[in-house]
Amino acid sequence: MTKTLRGLLAGTALAGCLAMPATAQESINVTVVNGHPPIFLWVKHLTETLIPTVDAALEGSGYSINWTEAYGGSLASVGGELDAIEDGLAEVAVVPTVFLPTKLPLQNVTYNTPFGPSDPQMVMDVMDTLHNTIPGMIESWQTYDAEYLGGGFALDNYLLMTSFPVNSIDDLAGRRIGAPGPAVNWLEGTGAVGVAGNLTTYYNDIQTGVFEGVIVFPTAAAPARLNEVAPYVTVTDFGAQYAGTLVANATWMADQPEVVQNALRAGAEAYTSAYIAEQTARVTAAMAAIAPDPANLHVLAPEERARWAAVLPDIAGTWAANADGMGLPGTEVLNAYVSALIEAGADFGRDWSMR
Repeated sequence: MTKTLRGLLAGTALAGCLAMPATAQESINVTVVNGHPPIFLWVKHLTETLIPTVDAALEGSGYSINWTEAYGGSLASVGGELDAIEDGLAEVAVVPTVFLPTKLPLQNVTYNTPFGPSDPQMVMDVMDTLHNTIPGMIESWQTYDAEYLGGGFALDNYLLMTSFPVNSIDDLAGRRIGAPGPAVNWLEGTGAVGVAGNLTTYYNDIQTGVFEGVIVFPTAAAPARLNEVAPYVTVTDFGAQYAGTLVANATWMADQPEVVQNALRAGAEAYTSAYIAEQTARVTAAMAAIAPDPANLHVLAPEERARWAAVLPDIAGTWAANADGMGLPGTEVLNAYVSALIEAGADFGRDWSMR
């Protein structure tokens, strides 16, 4: 072999080596699911925060994720996300626990203690603590082959939007009011007819007369343009509510490298922080959007709020007893939740705990 030929071959080999990556990347397919469309913040921050955070955490690790985003009913309907996880149709999901009071009763403790704190961050912090200190909270997820990733989302201070003015609970007599899952309980004793519903159908339900109003929170009511069909806004201070969390398919998660598991948990933490920050920033603008006419905005007087809380049956006690009867730590969760929030300065309007 001539010296020139040897040189050419060596140069070609070197160029080939330089063109090859230093390490091979293993790509992992992950489908992330939620039944709501991206117009809602808890879906929006899957794309804007969770995915970029996980990707950044995996840089240089030898692993990458090939994401498939399945939102707005494309893979699972609202409330069907947990089934998608259990069936292995998705690896990661934001599960709206509010629509799963039977499957996940413990995660619905906030909806059974209305008129609580208006601060979503306070509610999220306490719920995360409960998940990490009361085994039954985590075991609830394990039943459905789901692993709690931490964080999630809480909804801002719930209020009432109606097609008629409401100045007191007396104005609700005989009216059909839509509410999310367990929040239907907030209407018991008021004379209203509570009907379970969700954000994806509220507008049409009011427009067609199925409902005459809904219990909703401002940052979702504004993009849904509910004021067009329900122009009367009553600030009831039902409180912020824990409404969902991030989970992974537990069987799939156990097979993933530690670096991937840690990246997903870091993504869940970043997701929650970003969600709460944008939600807080949006509340004022959302209130202005849903109540453009000050004449249609009514803040329930403190004594009327106390009256509403007083006429409700013992929602929390019944919920806790039912959970206890299922072999779940309902009373433990209830007392821990209420005590932690009262210690943090919350005022429930009535003591929901079971002593």
